[in-house]
Amino acid sequence: MKHTIALVDDDRNILASVSMTLEQEGFQVRTYTDGESALQGIIARPVDLAVLDIKMPRMDGMELLQRLRQRSALPVIFLTSKDEEVDELMGLRLGADDYITKPFSQRLLLERIRTLLRRNEVSRAEGSGAAPTGVMVRSDLTLDETKHQCLWKGKDIQLTVTEFLLVKALAARPGMVKSRDQLIDAAYGENIYVDDRTIDSHIKRVRKKFRVEDESFDQIETLYGIGYRYKEN
Repeated sequence: MKHTIALVDDDRNILASVSMTLEQEGFQVRTYTDGESALQGIIARPVDLAVLDIKMPRMDGMELLQRLRQRSALPVIFLTSKDEEVDELMGLRLGADDYITKPFSQRLLLERIRTLLRRNEVSRAEGSGAAPTGVMVRSDLTLDETKHQCLWKGKDIQLTVTEFLLVKALAARPGMVKSRDQLIDAAYGENIYVDDRTIDSHIKRVRKKFRVEDESFDQIETLYGIGYRYKEN
């Protein structure tokens, strides 16, 4: 079955060229030139992944991402300009899974899309977890890969694919330190370059999500200059 990609950018040249490349690679593509029409379209006809520009008319990429995150953990890649470093980090804090800086290689975008879709499928595949049932239990934490579900003290924590994989990598071996490079490999794969700050932004967002449900959550510890570790109760 073909995967469907939502491509959202007010630059029609980018829409045309990227759509052609993705369609040649077997994807179905739905294009939108502004955030408002994209939101309506994605809600009406869900897609498997969205590629969003940040600066768009009617509704920018940041607001669109926020609105999408209220409804689902749809994998999202941001397209940013070189002078939009702050926007990149803000996008990651809002829940984007990845970002690519313009001008970009369409081959790189294609690789990122395939990586995210593959991770999304693996995280939902039955039997792919640490336990035969696909369920990992660490005291108050439960990760169910077959449902892509994260529970903390019985409360549902909505995580993106990247966030889920990071929590899984940390919780798999409580007390053991994971370097940022190890976490990048766990969440993105060994052949994808991601800046260390990306992991830091994801971890901050994960903590924030848990603390919405439990202000005392402190299971993910930072070891400055080294990495992160999961502390089991």
